Amino acid sequence: MNPYTTAESYNPEDLWRWMQTYEDTTGGRVLTLAHNGNLSSGTMFPVETNPATGQPLTGDYARNRIRWEPIYEITQIKGDGEAHPLLSPNDEFANYGTWDKNNLGPFAKTSDMLPGEYARDALKNGLLLEDRLGTNPYKFGVAGSTDSHTALATAEEENFFGKLSHAEPSPERISEPLAEFTDDIAWMGWETVASGYAGVWATENTREALFDAMNRKEVYGTTGPRMTVWFLGGWDFEPSDAEQRAPGRIGYAKGVSMGGDLSPAPAGAAPSFLVAALKDPYSGNLDRVQVVKGWVDAAGETQEQVYDVAWSGDRRAGTDGRLPAVGNTVDTANATWTNTIGAPELITVWEDPDFDATQRAFYYARVLEMPTPHWTAYDALRFGVALPDEAPRSHQERAYTSPIWYTPGN
Repeated sequence: MNPYTTAESYNPEDLWRWMQTYEDTTGGRVLTLAHNGNLSSGTMFPVETNPATGQPLTGDYARNRIRWEPIYEITQIKGDGEAHPLLSPNDEFANYGTWDKNNLGPFAKTSDMLPGEYARDALKNGLLLEDRLGTNPYKFGVAGSTDSHTALATAEEENFFGKLSHAEPSPERISEPLAEFTDDIAWMGWETVASGYAGVWATENTREALFDAMNRKEVYGTTGPRMTVWFLGGWDFEPSDAEQRAPGRIGYAKGVSMGGDLSPAPAGAAPSFLVAALKDPYSGNLDRVQVVKGWVDAAGETQEQVYDVAWSGDRRAGTDGRLPAVGNTVDTANATWTNTIGAPELITVWEDPDFDATQRAFYYARVLEMPTPHWTAYDALRFGVALPDEAPRSHQERAYTSPIWYTPGN
């Protein structure tokens, strides 16, 4: 069969039909990994109509979307697609590499587009759509990728070759536009993010096992570091489980991994989660591990909460409930840092203190590194150029796991 492209149709439902035909004809298997939606003008995650047709979303749309698109690209060169500060104003880490611009033309981004572009809001709206359509079309796992067009796997800050061949290392690429549409709308070189990677928990290193793991959404994404992250949920994890040196073994014995579904809630129980993170040996120590929860409340409104569940040092939350910053050891002039703060690994068992067994919910883990140099600092040092005032000097790289879902009576 010939490849299916936008030359044939812009309607994703036509692509899904082509994929079904491919499987029926060849006996092969197919899945797609949805592109980062932060530049989609609000069309990536519709809640009322299919943007390609203008027709209302249906149960068939929902079933086919999650059947053929089980994974979403949550981070890449054009910024993060996890959360936006306007959508998640209480999340102090929701503004990583944010691009408030459109993809293929000189159009201003408007705030009403944002809920249709970011993963966290899609995950929340998916809970509502499941009630309305019978299937959650946004019950996806997450992974990182690069979206680079250079055929180079260069998602490391000190080895970042950019998105396009004209954005490979040079003295000018920090301050020059990557693309420019009007005097007011341009993508500056320093705005690109050296991201990202996909982590896959497969039973073995074979094509078949990797495909199966992606299909069951047992995947996570990072902004570049090769950190190891476990996220497992169940009903009877105990604090002592975090003291084991094999979180996978005890996690699978007691619960489900990222991408999975929790069984019906035992009477009076709240879900507990075993979450563990191990640093990339060549990157920064870990700042903290968070659990992000989204749910539908009794009034039928979506809600979210970010919980700090494990962190380095002896920090304590302030009166505002926020954990103090881990600190910053970055030496921008020399593009280096010291791992004298943070932790090489973090592991804990956390139980949802606000669980309501009658409400649909999802949970995922976010792991934050301590600050390390941004790729622009490495370029400035190597080429002896000054950083633009607005360019980042350091950042906190991170990992996101696929969610675990809870459905009442499931």
